Amino acid sequence: MSDLYNVSAAPHTRSPIKTNSIMQDVIIALIPASLFGIFNFGLRALLVILVTVLSCVVTEHVYCKLMKIKSNPWDYSDVLTGLLLALNLPVGIPYWMAILGGIFAILIVKMLFGGLGQNFMNPALAARVFLFISFPGRMASFLLDKVSSPAVTDFLRDGALVLDGVSGATPLGQLKAGETVDLLKMFVGHIGGTIGETSALALLIGAAYLFYRKVITPIIPFSYILSFAVFALLFGGHGFDMNYLLGQVLGGGLILGAFFMATDYVTSPITPKGQIIFGVFLGIMTGVFRIIGSSVEGVSFAILLGNLLVPLIDMFTRPRAFGKERVKDVK
Repeated sequence: MSDLYNVSAAPHTRSPIKTNSIMQDVIIALIPASLFGIFNFGLRALLVILVTVLSCVVTEHVYCKLMKIKSNPWDYSDVLTGLLLALNLPVGIPYWMAILGGIFAILIVKMLFGGLGQNFMNPALAARVFLFISFPGRMASFLLDKVSSPAVTDFLRDGALVLDGVSGATPLGQLKAGETVDLLKMFVGHIGGTIGETSALALLIGAAYLFYRKVITPIIPFSYILSFAVFALLFGGHGFDMNYLLGQVLGGGLILGAFFMATDYVTSPITPKGQIIFGVFLGIMTGVFRIIGSSVEGVSFAILLGNLLVPLIDMFTRPRAFGKERVKDVK
């Protein structure tokens, strides 16, 4: 056996970056969006985040105990899954439903397929789609009631949006109805939506941190956003209307999905060429769901479909060994 060699593709050096440090960086990058979500929607948003994170952590711990497998509570992957799921939920969701989503994400999508690194799709997004299909009314409800005489307790309980009675309709719903949207409010985040998707500014601050830490590269998010913008320009029916175009880019969780979920190491392609193909596919599919389809959403479904195609993309874009030529059929 000592005469046998293990041949593998380059590079042959190991990265000093650990899984837990990557997870911690992504969690840190999501703090601005989480804090803004709490400011926007009140303390109930914080409770939804805590409940969802706790359900993910407990589910993984219990599963490992029952299956008698070693758990790694310090890799923070369960915490990150819970946080991402919470940021993709409306603030009014019942707590039991948030717990159900956390259990589904960890048990069904992650642990039953072998744990971290073996899941075939993003667990948080899979749980969001599961809840959306099971409880469409609850998952699409962003209603906010105006408070006639707002007090400090109203702000703490219900957040900044309730004080001026922001409409329950999301900006994408307004665009679908042919209305214009307030781009500044969309960029800052003073709009209705899920807990973590509203503030493009907060999400971009987090994305900048991930770029600085070299946790992600711009290939997937930029190719995703650019291809979707081109699709919206060509098929949106509004021509070069910047209000419509930027409204589509800033709304509907596109920024959250592009920078924080499409870039997931486990469920995204390895090679740069594959990442470009992946990003373009996500952009086109998001456009199909949002613009051609009847739904105003599309990011979650597009990313999950892209996750399913990742093995195929990797197979066709993997680099050939140096000096190896393609074998041509000889007739």
